[in-house]
Amino acid sequence: MSRPAPRSGPWRRLPRTALAALFLGAAGELAAAEAPMRGALADYPMGRDGSGTAWQPDTATMPGLHAMGEVWTRMIALDVALAYTASDAPRSDPAAYQTSLFMVHGARDLGTGDLLTLRAMASLEPLEGPRGYPLLLQTGESADGRTPLVDRQHPHNLLMEASATVSHALSPTAAAFVYAALAGEPALGPVAFMHRFASMDNVSAPLSHHWLDSTHVAYGVVTGGWVDGPLKAEVSAFNGREPDQHRYAVETGPLDSWAARLTVNPGAAWSAQVSHARLRAPEELEPGQDVVRDTASLTWHPAGGSGGEAETVLAVGRNAPTGRRATAAVLLDGAYRPPGAITYYGRLEYVQKDELLPGQEPTPVTQATLGIARTVARSGAFAWMVGVQASLARVPAALEPRYGGATPLSGAIYVRLRLGP
Repeated sequence: MSRPAPRSGPWRRLPRTALAALFLGAAGELAAAEAPMRGALADYPMGRDGSGTAWQPDTATMPGLHAMGEVWTRMIALDVALAYTASDAPRSDPAAYQTSLFMVHGARDLGTGDLLTLRAMASLEPLEGPRGYPLLLQTGESADGRTPLVDRQHPHNLLMEASATVSHALSPTAAAFVYAALAGEPALGPVAFMHRFASMDNVSAPLSHHWLDSTHVAYGVVTGGWVDGPLKAEVSAFNGREPDQHRYAVETGPLDSWAARLTVNPGAAWSAQVSHARLRAPEELEPGQDVVRDTASLTWHPAGGSGGEAETVLAVGRNAPTGRRATAAVLLDGAYRPPGAITYYGRLEYVQKDELLPGQEPTPVTQATLGIARTVARSGAFAWMVGVQASLARVPAALEPRYGGATPLSGAIYVRLRLGP
């Protein structure tokens, strides 16, 4: 059953230019200088913090501006890409679209070993409409509450995160923490794709998104955990329902799902996690179908320096829906930025999709993507980039008539504005 449309609010009345000015004006209040900042969950480098309470290697970087005040340490990030995509498949028409996120982060010492961290994140993607943008072989969620999205990537909601974290030091190396979010991410999967260096320049979401990190926007999350040096164990209760087509709404619900994750960072350049969850009716169009999800991932991010910056992420996910056959996904993401202004990136995926041929066995598809992005100009704390990428997929014979052959080709060109170094 579809949900009623949310009432109009002030966000609907703001013109696009006013929203852009609001975000860019806020960014200008922070200095561009880097400042040392500790992690949100314990005393470790801030680079280890990814999305939600997920970890990445200590050597990872997060684009944005950082400032150290007398009471608060602050960070602000902005990333907007304007893209144009086309494909030789008959199911996809050329289209322009945008992806975007704006994030603010603040932390302060509460004394007696306690640290408070506040974080908020928003996106302008709802301006694209509930159908999102064309993406061959992508599935998941709905644009109208009646039919699933196929060959399209849904937009993120306006509110992507609004969270508070309190950590309490138990010893020089150990801490306990609680993360609570009106919108946020439970302890499930790797760092969400748009926050990973390996994939942040790619303007297409992974086809494996709904096997690995689709819960990164959950409306209602409470996570408790323990950290001791390189180890982290955590458990979440959260609202398992994925956002519906009303992308401006805040869709709170009962904390009816749970997840558990174990993470280890065996060295500064490495991070590994395994997680298990039971999601209560995550899909709007399948209200009686729960999903058991398992994920595992390994991230390698060697220390930057004269050799540039690089990252590789290997992740696997498995969904076991109630009364249906389990499906799996494998993702390999990588990026390399040598000294200079160019970034090279790639992605290889294998996914078993059960929405491409409804009522039949899950359909295995593979896709490889290669891309290049170049910083062409800087204006103060902002960097302007241009990029191009191409994706070559492989589909089984049953799908060839729908996609114009066994190897549909798609691509995108884009301009990106990013805040920070």
